[in-house]
Amino acid sequence: MPAKIIEVAENSIAEELEIGIGDEILKINGQIPRDYIDYNYLTTCEELNLWIKHADGTPEIYEIEKDFDEDLGITFESAVFDRIKPCTNHCIFCFVDGQPDGMRETLYIKDDDYRLSYLQGSYVTLTNLTEKDKERIATMHLGPLYVSVHTMNPELRVKMLRNPKASLIKDNLKFLQENDIPFHAQIVLCPTINDGEELKYSLEELYKFKSVLLSVAIVPVGITQYRKDNLKTVDKQKANECIDIVDEFNKKRKKYPVCLSDEFYLIAEREVPPAKYYGRFEQIEDGVGALRLIKDDFEKRFKKAPKKLKKPLRLTFGASKSVYNTLKDFEKKLVEIENLTVEIVKVEPRFYGKDISVAGLICYQDLVEAMTPVKPCDLVIPSVMLSPYTNKFLDGKTLDELKDVLKCNIHVIKDIYSVKEIFDLINKYKEVK
Repeated sequence: MPAKIIEVAENSIAEELEIGIGDEILKINGQIPRDYIDYNYLTTCEELNLWIKHADGTPEIYEIEKDFDEDLGITFESAVFDRIKPCTNHCIFCFVDGQPDGMRETLYIKDDDYRLSYLQGSYVTLTNLTEKDKERIATMHLGPLYVSVHTMNPELRVKMLRNPKASLIKDNLKFLQENDIPFHAQIVLCPTINDGEELKYSLEELYKFKSVLLSVAIVPVGITQYRKDNLKTVDKQKANECIDIVDEFNKKRKKYPVCLSDEFYLIAEREVPPAKYYGRFEQIEDGVGALRLIKDDFEKRFKKAPKKLKKPLRLTFGASKSVYNTLKDFEKKLVEIENLTVEIVKVEPRFYGKDISVAGLICYQDLVEAMTPVKPCDLVIPSVMLSPYTNKFLDGKTLDELKDVLKCNIHVIKDIYSVKEIFDLINKYKEVK
C-alpha cells in the first residue's frame, strides 16, 4: 500500500509545490517511509528531499526548506504504507467473520497492527508482535495503545482468540509497563464465557498495571444474523449484573478506571452515569459515554436556541436503537421552537440483524425501508453510517443513491450525533430581529 495522497491542505507547502491528490511519496531524504510514524519523524527535518510519483506516473524530486515544526499539509489514503500486520486470531466474536458474502473487499480485512492502534486508536491483541515491533514501540515510545484484552485468564483467552499466543497477555502488558507505554484496555463481554467471576478476575489483574493503564472499556458482544455459532447476547439481567460488578470494583478506587459502554445501560433500562464517571471520555469511540456527552451538550445549547424560525423546517433524524430514546427526549424540547418540526425515526438494522444497535452498522437499505413511508424533507444522519473519506454505506450503496430514492435533502453530521451541528442547522433558519 503506497503513501498515496488523498488531500492537500490549502496554503500549505504541498499546495505551493503543486503536489496533488493521487500523487505518491516514494522516499524522504533517501528513506522509504513504512507508515505515518516514519513520515512524521522524517519530515521534522528543516531540509527535505522528497521523491514523488505523480498521479500520471511522472517522477519528481523536491528540495524543501522549512521550519522544524512546519507541516507539509498532506493527508494519506492510509496511515500504513507497507503491508498492514494481519490478524492471526480467530476470535469467537469476530465481526469480520460475521459478515455476509458479497460485500466490498475492505470489509473482510482483519488487521491487528500496533501502528494503527497508536495512530488511530484501533484495538490490537498484541498476539503478533515481533521483537522488532517491541523494540520500535519502546524506542519511539509509541503510546497510548488500545489493547483488546477480553480476559486476563491465559487459558480462557486462548479459547476466545483461538490463538496459543493469546496466553501471553500478562507478559505483553508487563512489557508495556516496563517501558512506560500507556494503554487503554477493552473487554468484549460474552455472556457465560468471560462474565461474572471471570470478569471480576480480569479487572483485578488489569489493575495491577495501573501505572500505565489509562482506562478499561467493557462492551457487549455484537452478533449479526450471519453468525453460525451459539454466542449469547447481553440481556437485561446480564447487563444489570455487569453494571453492579463494575460499580463495586470502582468504589474501591479513587477514580472510575472501568467504564461500561452505553449499551449496557440501555439494555438494563438504567440512566447513563454522570459525566464524572467517564473522566476524559477517552473511549467514546467505543460507545463509552457518548450518550452522556450529547445529553449534557444538548442541555447547554438548547438554552441558547432560537424561539422561532423565520420559515418552517422539518428535520427527520435516522436513529439507531442506541440513540433513539435520547433523540426522542430532544424532540420534546425542540418542538418548542416555533416553525420547527422534528421527527425521530428508529432505523431497524435489518441488514445485519435485530441484535445490532449501533449507528455504524446501519446500511442503505435499512434507511430506505425506514424513511420511504415517512417521506422526509431534511434527513439527518451521522457520518459513522458512511465509510471514512467516502459517501458509501457498508452495503456499497452511496449517499447520492439514497438522495435519489428518498427525494430529500440529507445532512451528514460528524460523530455519533453532533449536537453542535444540529443547532448550527437550526440556527440557519432562525428569525433575525
